[in-house]
Amino acid sequence: MKHEKWEKLIEKFFGYAGAISPKNADKISDFLGNILFRIDRKHRNIAKANLQRAFGNEKTSDEINALAQNVFIRLIRIIFDIGWYVRVNVNELHRYFRINGAEHLTSAYNRKQGVLVLTAHLGNWELLAVLAPLLNLKANILYRPMDFAPLDRYFVRSRTRFGTNLIPTAHSMRKILNALKNGELVAMLMDQNVDWYEGVFADFFGEPACTNKGLALIAMKAGCPVVPVFMSHDENGFIAEIMPEIPLIRTGDKIKDVEENTRQYNHAIETIIRKYPDQWFWVHQRWKTKAFCNI
Repeated sequence: MKHEKWEKLIEKFFGYAGAISPKNADKISDFLGNILFRIDRKHRNIAKANLQRAFGNEKTSDEINALAQNVFIRLIRIIFDIGWYVRVNVNELHRYFRINGAEHLTSAYNRKQGVLVLTAHLGNWELLAVLAPLLNLKANILYRPMDFAPLDRYFVRSRTRFGTNLIPTAHSMRKILNALKNGELVAMLMDQNVDWYEGVFADFFGEPACTNKGLALIAMKAGCPVVPVFMSHDENGFIAEIMPEIPLIRTGDKIKDVEENTRQYNHAIETIIRKYPDQWFWVHQRWKTKAFCNI
């Protein structure tokens, strides 16, 4: 009963957020984002330190501070986007979403080998599921269930409302390989820090970042294409940015191949972040895990 009350409250919260006009949502996000930037010292410092690490030689301290502030504003704006997203009709999606580079994804998909979609916490990643109906694709998203069950159930409904299937990360390998064998898409977020035993150190903005090696291992095992896909936004709406397929490196040296393929994936993510520098999740400690030795 307690969880049911929370679910109703969450539904109402996002329902009200989604009913607010885009213009007013921008104003509220600007107001709340600036407040959050001032009071959340921990994440403000993380964001500024990360931005300094990535752009210290390219941007002034004032520019880095402004970017960090915009990150907080955009994170608030995502709430309104999600509330709106659960209200929009599938037949209206084409009015709000533009797709750049659709041919890269459809070409890989039509080979019927399955496609691994490399993505990141950029723009509003929660809306990536729209590509399934817009491009007529059978899609799966690898996800970690949230700790708070009522909120998790809300997001499961949001992510699957247009036919996308969710694969929980725990014991997921067989489900991923089966989906690929059936010629389906499997999307994986690959921009978060992991412990040393879960990843490999690959260059990211000029520094080694411990990166999940799962995508490289699956691509090498399945032999399927890897296509980077990100959901950004501008003043005219949402943009699905689809980049060219990343060539699979297979030399026979498994360890080096995992490292090189992962390096390519990080490069693709860095490229899109440089295009939309205030739309990435800079409040995450991306370089938290340290290498045992310099690489």
